[in-house]
Amino acid sequence: MEKQGFVRFNYDLSFAPMHERKVIEIGCGEWGFRNLPMREHFEIARDFDFKWLEFGIGGDQTGRLSEFPEPDEIAEFKALNEEFGIATPFCCIENDFTLADENDHLEVLKKSKKQIQAAADCGAKQVRLFAGFTPVEKVSSEIWDRMIKAFWDADQLCEGLGLTIAIETHGGITFDEGESAHHFNSVSTDPESLIRLMEQLPPRVGFNYDPGNIKAVRPEDKNCCLDLINDRINYCHLKDWTRKGEGWVAVAIGDDDLDYGPLFENMKYDGVCLIEYEPLHDSRDGIRRSLDYLQRIEEGSQVLKFQR
Repeated sequence: MEKQGFVRFNYDLSFAPMHERKVIEIGCGEWGFRNLPMREHFEIARDFDFKWLEFGIGGDQTGRLSEFPEPDEIAEFKALNEEFGIATPFCCIENDFTLADENDHLEVLKKSKKQIQAAADCGAKQVRLFAGFTPVEKVSSEIWDRMIKAFWDADQLCEGLGLTIAIETHGGITFDEGESAHHFNSVSTDPESLIRLMEQLPPRVGFNYDPGNIKAVRPEDKNCCLDLINDRINYCHLKDWTRKGEGWVAVAIGDDDLDYGPLFENMKYDGVCLIEYEPLHDSRDGIRRSLDYLQRIEEGSQVLKFQR
């Protein structure tokens, strides 16, 4: 089968001209809702007038569909779409294609493919996958080749289901006793590896651009690898990290120093950007602060407009 070129899905946003402004649609990510029942995800999204909501499958989280959703569970989820009038084309799946043991790797790939099928049954159009969390310096040629093959296998399945894959820019993380996160480079945050990925991945596979994750692994990179992957971004998470001791804690955009204005202005991706506020104790307030920050960007910009 001949592979299609890289595509970005058109979600029929139908933007009206705004004096040549670049209009960016904002939706709501799911990770900050991981301890909340699914219905509350939709209630919060409705209360903020979001039209777009991310959802997750697996990972043993209260706020996600089960590892292998049964038809009744999928039907209940799709009924929430209808009840609230909120679209859920974005699905997050937990995986690691850089495991050292080949049998473990094959099990992860098998599970991921089942969950991709479930995502399609739920009506998703994109699946967020990870490359993996092995430190980049420990990724051998054998591990690398298995990872690339896994994405070709997954993409072949996705193509038949009408889905595309977005690989999140996400390093590995360890936590210290103070619950600070210590980030290290994986293949999806290391610049040289990102270049190799773009050369070797299926052309339909893109990246979930998460500038906050790149900042936390390499805070000196103010461009957050945008210049490297701009042509392949097909998904976007919005968050920031702030220092806590020697590590980091996740915060809302605008809470720390990551300047999203230039990133929005230069990003070629024109789809929905998802606010991913990770802390669990103040989800609504974190989303509100994120939206307030976007409003401040818009007020200070000659070219940007955000809408939900």
